[in-house]
Parts: sequence; C-alpha cells; structure tokens
Amino acid sequence: MAESPPRSIPPYVDIRRSKRRKRTVSAYRDGERVVVLMPDRLSAAEEARWVETMLQRLEKQRSRSRVSDEKLLARAHELACRHLPEVPEPASVRWVSNQNRRWGSCTPADRSIRLSDRLQSMPAWVVDYVLVHELAHLVEPSHNAAFWNLVHRFPKSERAEGYLEGVSAAANLTLDDF
Repeated sequence: MAESPPRSIPPYVDIRRSKRRKRTVSAYRDGERVVVLMPDRLSAAEEARWVETMLQRLEKQRSRSRVSDEKLLARAHELACRHLPEVPEPASVRWVSNQNRRWGSCTPADRSIRLSDRLQSMPAWVVDYVLVHELAHLVEPSHNAAFWNLVHRFPKSERAEGYLEGVSAAANLTLDDF
C-alpha cells in the first residue's frame, strides 16, 4: 500500500529531531509555538503524522484544562472570601488574549478583572495568586505597602511570584506590574 503524501507542517511548529531519541515522540507548548521532539530516523510522512497526532493531543489537553470565565469568577469570589473578606466582589472576571506583557489587570472603577490566557496552562495556585493580586487592586489601586500586605495573605504568594518571574525570564519578557 502506498503512503499518502506528507502534509505540510504548520509554521508555528518547531520539529526537533534527535539521534539519541529512539522511540518516543513528545510535544509541548512554548508560548505561541509548539515544539515536537522526535527520533531522527522518522520519514517525512511519519513526521507529518506525528505532528498532527501531537497537535491533536495538545489541543485536547488544553481544552480539558481551560477554566470558563464563570468558573474564574466563582474562584475569585472563593479566594476573596478566604483571604480578602474586605474586598468588594468583582463584577466580572474573564480571560483575555491581548495581554502579552501582563499576567492580569484590574479596573477598580467598574470592578472588572482580566487575566492573560497565557495563565491557563499554569498551575492553579499561580492563577489563584494572580486573582488575589488583582482582587487586592479593588481596595488598593497602587502597589503600595498596604496592597502587598493584602496580596501576601495568599499562602503561596512568594512561590507564585517566583514561578512567574521564572516564566518571564525564560521567555525574555520584562516584568511589568500585574
């Protein structure tokens, strides 16, 4: 049976072949790119099939891990009740795709919070930290001592700050305020 011609590889996919890799194929997201690691010995047709398979797996994984805006609002309410009871309830909390230099933002005037969709692939405690950070802005708009006292009520705040600093450094991003 003849092999079908290989499909073209999307431009956002980086293929990294290795002579040391014998059987396994793996993939991961690196920002907007997808990196596929595979053995050097695979044919072009096998490469194309594996890329398609890995893209499907990553998309299935991403869709399972997505938290809806409604669940995000409920989580913000839960975190506020637990760590910041004096904070007014946010009017809206939603994911946005236009924040490439910030992890989140808050508009105290209308009590709206927006989180970068880049956070969706990060651990829940990191997302929780960014939510607490933005919730604290509903009381303290600036990054003053009172603001940081509120944020540091979240038990994993220091750990999450380090995590986000590491992600930013790895992506060569500058650290802006949340």
